[in-house]
Amino acid sequence: MRVTELTKENFEEEVLAAKVPVLIDFWASWCGPCKMQSPIIDEVAEEMGDKVKVCKANVDEQPSLAMNYQIASIPTLVYMKYGAFQNRMVGMQDKETIVKYLQTLLDAE
Repeated sequence: MRVTELTKENFEEEVLAAKVPVLIDFWASWCGPCKMQSPIIDEVAEEMGDKVKVCKANVDEQPSLAMNYQIASIPTLVYMKYGAFQNRMVGMQDKETIVKYLQTLLDAE
């Protein structure tokens, strides 16, 4: 599954109306840890397929989204389910941690 770029225009459709758990990677192009996190996010999207939706939000291009979710440090991963906030993980995360948490959201169905 591909990674969706989030904007304030597509946020409601892509995240709030999603019928599967959503992972949002808040990042910026100048952020070193974000660059290291990015291929891991891509792997998660590939591995989880249609079971989850994986999105990225550039905090410099989408400051209102970052402000809505009180993003103070990047990378920050935000987990949503049926439009409701579930969890956040601040800083670089390994694939196993991300997949394990997404699986808990799937298992709670």
